[in-house]
Amino acid sequence: MADFIRLQDEEEKSKPIKTYIFKMKGGGHAPSRTNFADAITGAIGGLICISVLLWLTNYTGAPWLMASLGGSCVLVFVVWNAPLSQPRNIIGGHVISAFIGLIMYSLLGTSIVSISIGVGLTIFFMAFLGIIHPPAGANPIIIILGGYGWGYLVMPVLIGALIIVFFGLVINNLRETRKYPLFW
Repeated sequence: MADFIRLQDEEEKSKPIKTYIFKMKGGGHAPSRTNFADAITGAIGGLICISVLLWLTNYTGAPWLMASLGGSCVLVFVVWNAPLSQPRNIIGGHVISAFIGLIMYSLLGTSIVSISIGVGLTIFFMAFLGIIHPPAGANPIIIILGGYGWGYLVMPVLIGALIIVFFGLVINNLRETRKYPLFW
């Protein structure tokens, strides 16, 4: 009888672990591919935005481009109707994450701690403020590893985000089936 009770206790203790591991199985269906028109719009929008930012970089000699802006182009031109793709998320997400990255770099320099805290705080503040924009989560890493100064907050971060939103407004609304933004 004692063995039976011991086995029941072990089964009860392992249920939360089994449930936790079972959740990792997935089970849903992957979303279907986007249609051809949306793929073309995404490609053209990204091409134009990144070309403009690169042209400005070459013309002025100042950095107008950072890697996370490429991810923003994907969201703005392919999933323009997602909450994460709206102007307040793009601009707010990039600015708050860059600000946090600059603070961490100013306080702690380039270190595992500064990068880790920078990304963690970025996630917290984007979620708390309702301005989640996943590509902006990379900004503290870019800023801290690059050793950038406070001017980076304006250019390329703020101006780059504004350029993407501007072209998002122009290009997305050329399509009859799109309305961008859904909210400001």
